[in-house]
Amino acid sequence: MTDVSVPGGPTHSTWEPLPATRWEDAYLSGNGHHGVLVFGDPNDDRVIVTHHTLVRPNGAEHARPPQLAAELPALQDRLLAGDLTAAEEFTDGRPLQWVQPFHPAFQLRLRRPAGEVSHYRRSVDFTTGEVTARCDGWRSRVFVSRADDVIVQHVTAPDLTLDLAQDHQLPGAPTGLGVGHGTLLTPDGAVLTLRVRYPDSDRAYTGVTLAQVTGGTTRLTSAGVRIAGATDVLLLTRVRRHTGELDVVAETRALRELLSDRLPYDTLLDRHLALHRTAYTRVTLDLRAGKADSADNADNAEDSKDSERALPGTELLKRTRSPALLERLFAAGRYHLLSASGLLPPRLTGLWTGDWNTAWSGAFTNDANLNLQTASAASAALPEVTDALASLIHRQLDDWRENARAVFGARGVVAPAHTDGESGLSYHFSREYPLHLWTAGADWLLKPLVDHDETRGARDPRTAAALAEVALFYEDFLTSEHTEQTEHTERTDPDGHLVLVPSYSPENRPANASWGAINAAMDLSAARHALHTAADYHPGPDADRWRALADRLPPHRVNSEGALAEWAWPGLDDSYDHRHLSHLYGVWPLDEINPYDTPDLATAAHRALQLRGAENDSAHGHLHHALVAARLRDGERVAHALGQVLDGDFFHASLMSAHYPNRDVYNADAAHTLPGVLVEALVQSTPDRLVLLPALPAAYPHGQLTGVRTRFGAEVDLTWSPRTVTALIRPSRTHRVELRTSSGTEPLHLVAGEDRVLTLGAR
Repeated sequence: MTDVSVPGGPTHSTWEPLPATRWEDAYLSGNGHHGVLVFGDPNDDRVIVTHHTLVRPNGAEHARPPQLAAELPALQDRLLAGDLTAAEEFTDGRPLQWVQPFHPAFQLRLRRPAGEVSHYRRSVDFTTGEVTARCDGWRSRVFVSRADDVIVQHVTAPDLTLDLAQDHQLPGAPTGLGVGHGTLLTPDGAVLTLRVRYPDSDRAYTGVTLAQVTGGTTRLTSAGVRIAGATDVLLLTRVRRHTGELDVVAETRALRELLSDRLPYDTLLDRHLALHRTAYTRVTLDLRAGKADSADNADNAEDSKDSERALPGTELLKRTRSPALLERLFAAGRYHLLSASGLLPPRLTGLWTGDWNTAWSGAFTNDANLNLQTASAASAALPEVTDALASLIHRQLDDWRENARAVFGARGVVAPAHTDGESGLSYHFSREYPLHLWTAGADWLLKPLVDHDETRGARDPRTAAALAEVALFYEDFLTSEHTEQTEHTERTDPDGHLVLVPSYSPENRPANASWGAINAAMDLSAARHALHTAADYHPGPDADRWRALADRLPPHRVNSEGALAEWAWPGLDDSYDHRHLSHLYGVWPLDEINPYDTPDLATAAHRALQLRGAENDSAHGHLHHALVAARLRDGERVAHALGQVLDGDFFHASLMSAHYPNRDVYNADAAHTLPGVLVEALVQSTPDRLVLLPALPAAYPHGQLTGVRTRFGAEVDLTWSPRTVTALIRPSRTHRVELRTSSGTEPLHLVAGEDRVLTLGAR
């Protein structure tokens, strides 16, 4: 039997017997700053280089939020008076402005004389981040160092002859780029530089590649350098986005300082592994593909399992119900999520693209996709991902304050629905997508940081400060007491509840009204959660005031079909066929609605989930559906949603995913969200509750999930079969929690440092 915990085993890697011909199939590596897409063709070896900061100026760098605060009271009055198209006029008339688009930097090309290729194999090792290709004595290895923030490539072959160049001519590159190349021979190789200035801008980026060559000769060519008769070539590459000129000499010197040994590839790799492998291996999933209950055929089952685990990725993807496929996608998802997170969290494309015309600008779509991609960060032990999200948030808080002031005339913060990673201002909106009206964003984006604090048992003062500002916004927005409005006004419903108006449910509209309405369920959940959570972080008079304000919010509404309504305002009808499930924020990721404490609301939420259509079959819609279904203990619905993605041909050979079926539009949503879905189906926790196997799909009757973190400060290893369930719990805090299993409920007393083993009966 293969031990899936062994680094580099078949579950923790993928491979192909043919080179990639599309950049979408290129294997990926990254350190959260730099990324690479590796084409392993030995006669034209290509490495596309990306960096999180590479966004093309398009006018959005100067965009500001609309100054609408003075018009807000009139809009609120019109909406409450029944004018359900009023929000369409709440704009300054600007056209839709997209955020600055993410783009690739260039590709390193290593061309060899044409020749036959045999015994070819390319692979990526998730435990190391290495992408390797080899054939007939030639080998190329590439990784992106988390320790030294450098792209490292090592090519070896007998009598190695190749042309090396930095090639900026990638698909979709705009006309008018100012491009400059530089090449300098050194005693042991060469330095190549590429400077690209954006059209009509003072902004640019520069790539520096240091080539260290062993043996043979190196000479200049018109495109770069030609290396002949060498045995080894080591390449170190960095990219810097900048304004004005970059000190290339200093960048080159910094790369040279890494070359303390003649060929330090293994030394650089070891430094990287101390960070990457440690993070990647914290959590593992083994679905024991093919394991039988009967000992009579156990050997054959294990042989079948190992043969499936050994398949190339493209072959395994055809076996859509294979546990081996789900194991590999779980591992690949963790790998790609970690690799894309550092300076920033993952974009819509993670950290990678091979085209300048990246869909939806390759932005951070905050109103759904970003939180879905990072769904497993706390539970699956990737604080690196949460730290990257926190970095994005805290750098943009000044912009969030400007959004609150400009649009709502309020103190505090309002998050934008889209960002390029630079600006956090709300300027991307239109009539059909009035994203500037979305007030739930700050709470939604801060929720993973709160989960992280609960998991580690300590409160980050930066998170506390941000939560206080969210609460201040709701004070002003709900009561108008401290806003720029001249009158103190509270808008309430006939029962005396405060009203959230205008209110927007991303990215949907009522069936009988326009965008921008009243009391969207997501806004209600966010306001309640933000006020109570800020109060928890800040005990005292502020906390009392915030809790009192939360208590004045209206309850959720159940519509005539028994479903949780997307708008808790009488007369607003639901639109069911939509990819977003914003109204079920109270179920996932919040714990506001659950089968244990609020069974009636959970039933209504489940009915809403049943009625929800898939609209355009986007991957994020299917997996968001699965996350909510897991919280509602519906394993069949989890399995169906997973099946829509697995059967829909969403995954490229790289095991990075697409936004639509049939590998249409390169996108990281499915790849990064899938691990979160599987963890939620197997283990759920709150600060006071542990739920084991809440929504296990029937197709996976055996398995083991190790290293899961809980929000009450314990690690859990879970092993299950049709006959028994075993949980090893390693608490770091003394606490009493409620244990929920299919057998019922019982109290669980945990003592810090004392492991507990729970053995339960049949599922």
